[in-house]
Amino acid sequence: MNEITRLPAPPRLAWALTGSGHYIKETLDLMARLAPLDVFLSRAAEEVMRMYRRRDGNFPPGTRLFRDRAASAPQIGRFYFGEYHTLVVGPATSNTVAKCVQGISDTLPTNAFAQAGKCRVPCIVFACDTAPEMMTEAPHGMVPVYPRRIDLENVDRLRGFEATTVVETVPELESALKARLECPTTSSS
Repeated sequence: MNEITRLPAPPRLAWALTGSGHYIKETLDLMARLAPLDVFLSRAAEEVMRMYRRRDGNFPPGTRLFRDRAASAPQIGRFYFGEYHTLVVGPATSNTVAKCVQGISDTLPTNAFAQAGKCRVPCIVFACDTAPEMMTEAPHGMVPVYPRRIDLENVDRLRGFEATTVVETVPELESALKARLECPTTSSS
């Protein structure tokens, strides 16, 4: 009997969305231009997408959506089988950044970050709270935000993680993504 040999699928881009509204519209617009893509949605991300009237995310065809519904996050096992060349976490709330820095993995995005690190999958984190004073878009308009010292310190600590690139703006995110997509087999800084 002839056996059919299946070639492994090329690695995909994994993207974990947290409960941040900071540049969520721009992030979702960027994601709509990318494929193949797997999206890991926290419960908070689903709420925020509804608040910003982007419930469906407008993800590209072929996107696989994984929702935060199981305590053990079984879908994270895909990192162990080489299914991803890069993980993007973002926009990342100060809560998500703090958990990543402390090694806490109790949501789908923080679990993805932890497992990506354990599997040496490079990560790009689009951190939200990166300056002492900033403006951000809330569902009903722009609002001032004053990140706490601990939030800023956690972002700085995250910059020191191996294979992790922290970005602060949409253009920085696009640039880091472009570099990863052009050469997905190399490590990030």
